[in-house]
Amino acid sequence: MRILGIETSCDETGIAIYDDKLGLLSHELYSQVKLHADYGGVVPELASRDHVRKIIPLIKKALVDADTSHEQLDGVAFTQGPGLAGALLVGSSVGRSLAYAWNIPAVGVHHMEGHLLAPMLDDPAPEFPFVALLVSGGHTMLVRVDGIGRYEMLGESLDDAAGEAFDKTAKLLGLDYPGGPLLAKLAEQGVPGRFVFPRPMTDRPGLDFSFSGLKTFAANTIRDQGDDLQTKADIACAFQTAVVETLQIKCRRAMEQTGLNRLVIAGGVSANQSLRQALQAMMQKNGGQVYYPRLEFCTDNGAMIAYAGMQRLKAGQHEGLSAKAKPRWPLESLEPV
Repeated sequence: MRILGIETSCDETGIAIYDDKLGLLSHELYSQVKLHADYGGVVPELASRDHVRKIIPLIKKALVDADTSHEQLDGVAFTQGPGLAGALLVGSSVGRSLAYAWNIPAVGVHHMEGHLLAPMLDDPAPEFPFVALLVSGGHTMLVRVDGIGRYEMLGESLDDAAGEAFDKTAKLLGLDYPGGPLLAKLAEQGVPGRFVFPRPMTDRPGLDFSFSGLKTFAANTIRDQGDDLQTKADIACAFQTAVVETLQIKCRRAMEQTGLNRLVIAGGVSANQSLRQALQAMMQKNGGQVYYPRLEFCTDNGAMIAYAGMQRLKAGQHEGLSAKAKPRWPLESLEPV
């Protein structure tokens, strides 16, 4: 089976061709970072318009790079939600229209399920069951995964997600958009221990997250301590350490609660090297294994959508002619495969 995958949930247009026997044949990614940088964040209307401009040329290029014609495709997978409504409508309408024109089935994919399954694109792939830490954009969640579509929510962000807190704190530090990776780079120059930030919601039971207070703590520290470069680096270091240790503590609790010894971390923040090192050390100490997507598949991409869509198309799932975008879509509501 050979699938075209389309990702347009936010500010990146991702296209991929995936074959269940040959693996990933091609993938294209266009980022709108420069478009939104002047505004300090994603402007939904501009994002939608840019998807419209880029999606068809990227699909054509992916097909050429994969040496594939549309007659060789067995299905189209597109991100149906969650995400920005306008951006989702671009991918869902183009994906569903192409599938209709080519007389092949189309399937809508949950964006977070795509991230969750992204490590499956590489060897060795994690075996079910496992615990997944999903840290992508406005989402931070811990999920028990017993199979595709068999998800139990263990904990999630109650306000700001980790990625949002990274970006907002970076903005407070005067860093450009997107700020998360720049904050992580600045933190490398910081002196550990000069500032100590709280580890939110780790002093009580449970697996939910809250990072808005940590962002406020960072804002107050920045206001009180001045804005020289070394102080900014030290604050960035303290902030990142607090986020990483909070996620580490919650992951340890999740592993103990479920009794599982496999951990998957996926989503944009999973590219953070400090987080990877901390979770790797934790799992090695406890005799477990941690899995990550390769760096190019941590952020939004078409490959993860093609892979997730293939699993659902193989199970006989597909969309009708009136496929709709789902800006809000609970992960645990998905049907099992």
